Amino acid sequence: MPESFSRKLELAFSKSQLCVGIDPHRELLVENDYSLDVAGLEKFSFDLLDQVSGLVGIIKPQISFFESFGSKGFQVLEKLLSEASSRGLLVIADAKRGDIGTTMQAYTDAWLSKDAPFICDALTVSPYLGVGSLSPAIAVAAERGKGLFILSATSNPEGKTIQTAQTGGTTVANQVALEVAELNKATATSKGRFGHLGLVVGATLDKSKFDLEGLNAGLTELAAPILAPGFGAQGALISQAKMIFGSNASNVIFSISRSALRDGMNNVSQAVSADVSELAQALS
Repeated sequence: MPESFSRKLELAFSKSQLCVGIDPHRELLVENDYSLDVAGLEKFSFDLLDQVSGLVGIIKPQISFFESFGSKGFQVLEKLLSEASSRGLLVIADAKRGDIGTTMQAYTDAWLSKDAPFICDALTVSPYLGVGSLSPAIAVAAERGKGLFILSATSNPEGKTIQTAQTGGTTVANQVALEVAELNKATATSKGRFGHLGLVVGATLDKSKFDLEGLNAGLTELAAPILAPGFGAQGALISQAKMIFGSNASNVIFSISRSALRDGMNNVSQAVSADVSELAQALS
């Protein structure tokens, strides 16, 4: 029986609840004097990995920035994921996959199966074809000790109309959260602090507009971990981590990306160390 996702996440949290995104978009390559080609992509990604290894327990590569370099970019991604895993990091692949039937099964095979070419511990997925459409990934994740982070309330302004729409007396975003909580109970294979299904909730949002103020409270004995992008360059302050998520703060993965490079690649370790300390103080 594979180790549960909950155990993996608890181990990562013992180091820090901070997550560093590996987002090698072209602007960052230019700003940090890397070549705009596959060689630059690889060097940037591995330099960033080297800088954060040992400081945090979680990284989150954004898949699109590798995909933009075509098949060779995906080769770099495969190498990066394998190396990060070998270093004991919990890897969240930020791919936001979502489809139906055999197509969703194929995504599951690519990212979560025993023979998946892309090695990761968790995958971000979209439920906006219906939470039930994710059933192939949900089943395999439960079986293999993997995690899924399901989009609930995203920080992009275009998402608000759909995610705050009412259904059954609550918002669509909260309905997703409720369904995730029930699925965590139904598919639990081990006792742990977390279920293997989590939620993506943007840190910059007013959660009251999404009916998410009481996220997780009383819904299930297996809490849904929360992946919270938006800290750093997007405007949410690490010092306000507990204020933003309240009683749920101990379940949150606080994600930074661009701000890790605020003082340049050579100083990422110092910047991330400062953020780790600030987050620990904020959560104490």
